[in-house]
Amino acid sequence: MAKILIVDDEINIQLLYKEEFQGFGHQINLASTAEEAMEKIQQSKPDLIILDIKMPGTDGIEFMRKLKEEKSDISVVLCSAYGGFKNDFRVWASDAYVIKSANLTELKSIVKQTLDHKRSD
Repeated sequence: MAKILIVDDEINIQLLYKEEFQGFGHQINLASTAEEAMEKIQQSKPDLIILDIKMPGTDGIEFMRKLKEEKSDISVVLCSAYGGFKNDFRVWASDAYVIKSANLTELKSIVKQTLDHKRSD
């Protein structure tokens, strides 16, 4: 299955997503900051990153910009509690944008679609 890197400063979100996506057989890696995420990417390149926007230090949008310059083949799903970012042109470089919710149906669907699309390329 796919390698997924979850980048979020909230440990509860990391653990929730990890449990959910491991249930589908995916290999999950976790990071709390953009800097930690870059280290994890160097160790084991993920197929997809679920990325929070508001994090301490480098925010998710800036991290994604740098990532896409170096590794444009890694899919990025932005996942934020703030719906206002959806209209920010800087998020358009992501493969998808999901508003955080206790119901993970949309996130799971977007991740599946993104991974399926990546495999068909």
